[in-house]
Amino acid sequence: MADRKLSTLKRRLWYIVLFIPFFVAVWVPFFNRIEPSLFGIPFFYWFQFVWIVVAAIVTGLAYLAKV
Repeated sequence: MADRKLSTLKRRLWYIVLFIPFFVAVWVPFFNRIEPSLFGIPFFYWFQFVWIVVAAIVTGLAYLAKV
């Protein structure tokens, strides 16, 4: 019974971790600005590209954890 509770808890934690990239991408006021720029690229663009990579890594880790 305790093993089942631990498995359910781990699954819920991974769901929360998977929700973070989604929440950051949907919350537009957080990244709706130009500065700071990176190599001349406005924050709005490079921030979204970084989160594409972060979301892919998080999704891969959740898959390997067999959620």
